[in-house]
Amino acid sequence: MNITINNHQYEANVGDRLLDIARSNHEHIGYFCGGNALCQTCYVKILEGAELLSPLNEEEKALLSDNLISEGTRMACQTTVEKEGTIRFISAVEEVKQMFETNPTALVGYAGKMGWEALVKFPDTLHLQSKRELDLWLVISDVLSGIGDALQLIGKACQSTCCCTTGSCDCESKKG
Repeated sequence: MNITINNHQYEANVGDRLLDIARSNHEHIGYFCGGNALCQTCYVKILEGAELLSPLNEEEKALLSDNLISEGTRMACQTTVEKEGTIRFISAVEEVKQMFETNPTALVGYAGKMGWEALVKFPDTLHLQSKRELDLWLVISDVLSGIGDALQLIGKACQSTCCCTTGSCDCESKKG
């Protein structure tokens, strides 16, 4: 089946986590905690196909405000594809990137809104995290893996930028 992430189309299978689909395709998405529902950086807005995804779980209900849920926000680390069909979403980090590129002054309102939505859920977040039994070494491993993946992407981005500025490549940026 096809899934569209940040306006790019990829293949996906029933049972796949949205975070894993995005990461395996090097799509712009947050995942600092490695998918343990700790960092809340993997927010995505479901634009189409919400009914094809897993229902909200305990972690999402504790971390996402009613407003965010009504807007179609999910946590990519907690959401899996359950049925075949068309799914389309944008990651929060991509949404912020687009906002920065097209209307940077809107970032102030967005930051205020997201801060408020987190504050509203803070008691539920504390309650959820206080009762969780996490394998500390697994969490550390997941976080380090996420950092390693991010550093690889930065390295690739710098490589392509550096070769284009030195004139040693034939990529599209140099041709422009």
